[in-house]
Amino acid sequence: MLLLIPGPVTTDARVKAAMAQDYAPWDNEFRALYRQVCAGVLRVAQAEAGQHEALALPGCGHFAVEAAIRTFVPPGGRLLAPSTGAYASRLQKLAADAGRVAVPLAVGVRERVDPQAVARALEQDPTLTHVALVYSETGSGICHDVPELARVAHALGRRVIVDAVSAFGALPLDLAALPAIDAVVLTANKCLEGLPGAAFVVGRRDSLEAARGNAGSWSLDLADIYQHTLAPNAGPRFTPPAPTLAALAVALDLYHQEGREARLARYTANMRTLYDGVAGLGLTPYLPAALQGPIVVNVHAPDAPTWNLQLFVDALKQRGFLISNFTNTEQPTFRVGCIGAFGPDQMRLAVDAMGGALQDLGISRDHARQARFVPSPLTA
Repeated sequence: MLLLIPGPVTTDARVKAAMAQDYAPWDNEFRALYRQVCAGVLRVAQAEAGQHEALALPGCGHFAVEAAIRTFVPPGGRLLAPSTGAYASRLQKLAADAGRVAVPLAVGVRERVDPQAVARALEQDPTLTHVALVYSETGSGICHDVPELARVAHALGRRVIVDAVSAFGALPLDLAALPAIDAVVLTANKCLEGLPGAAFVVGRRDSLEAARGNAGSWSLDLADIYQHTLAPNAGPRFTPPAPTLAALAVALDLYHQEGREARLARYTANMRTLYDGVAGLGLTPYLPAALQGPIVVNVHAPDAPTWNLQLFVDALKQRGFLISNFTNTEQPTFRVGCIGAFGPDQMRLAVDAMGGALQDLGISRDHARQARFVPSPLTA
C-alpha cells in the first residue's frame, strides 16, 4: 500500500526494520542514539553551532506547536498569526486555549502571505511580540516564503515561531541566517520520511533560557526540556517513543545520503506528475500551477451526482493507493500527498488508479469537470 497523504508517509524498508526491536530509553546506548537524532535534526535545520537545540516531544505536530507557543510567548502575550488555512486556524486555537492572543492577518485562500502586509500589521501594533507562520499549508497546498517573512519580522524587532511540520527537510531553511526565529516545529513522519510518534522543536538557546516559567505546563515546557539536555550523558526527559526515534536515526542517515535539494526535486517531480495527471483525467487542481507547492495537491471534486469521496478513497485503496478521506477546503476537494519514499513512476501508477476509481463511480473524463470556483470574501 502506497500512502499518498501529507504524513505519515510511505517509508523505506530500512526505516521500518528499526521498529522491529525493543529499546530501553534509559540505556546508555539509546541515550547516545537519542543525542544522535537530535544532532541530525539540527543539521537539517542548518542551525548555528552552539546557538540552537533540538528538543524532542512524544506525539504529533500540534503538541509541539502548542509547546512552542506556550514556551516562547508569555501568558497574555500577543502574536500575529496569518490566516493561511486549516493549520493556521489550528495554531490560532492552540494559542487562544493557552491564554495567548493570536491576532489573525487575513490571507486569501489562493494567496501567499504578503511580507508588506506583515510589516504593516507589526508597525501598526507594537504589542505584537511574535509572528507565527505555517510554512507549508497542507489544507490548500500553498507554501509561504517563511525565510523572507522572518527577515521582515527581524527588521521590526519581532520573534518568529514556524510550523514547519510538513515542510522541514524539503523546503529551504537556514536557521543560522535567520536569527529572528525562536522555534521551528517538525515531526519525524513527513519530509524526513520517518515514522509517526515523535515531534521536535528546534529552538534558540538564548530564547529558551529567557522563557523559563512561561509554559504553565510541565509536559509542554521546552525551557525545562532544554535544561534537561544540559546534564551529562543526557537522554530523554520522560519516556519517549523509542522505536520511532530509532527509526528516525535510520531515516536521517538516508536523508543525508540523498540531500535536501534532491529530496525536494523528487517531491516536485511527484507533484508535477500528479498535477498534470489529474488534469489529464478531466479534473482541476485546486491551485493554479504558479501557487502549487511540492508537498500536497488538492483537487476539485468532480461535478458529478455519483461522486463520493469515501467511495473514491475505497476504490483507490483496492488498487494499492491510500489518500485522505477528508478535505480542509471550503469547496469539495480531495487531497493527495507528494512526499514519502517513492518517485514519479509510482505517482503515474497512482494517477492511472484514480482514473479507474472514477470509472468505478461511473464518472467519465467528460463528466469529471469541477464545480465552478466561486471566490470567497477573502479571494474576491
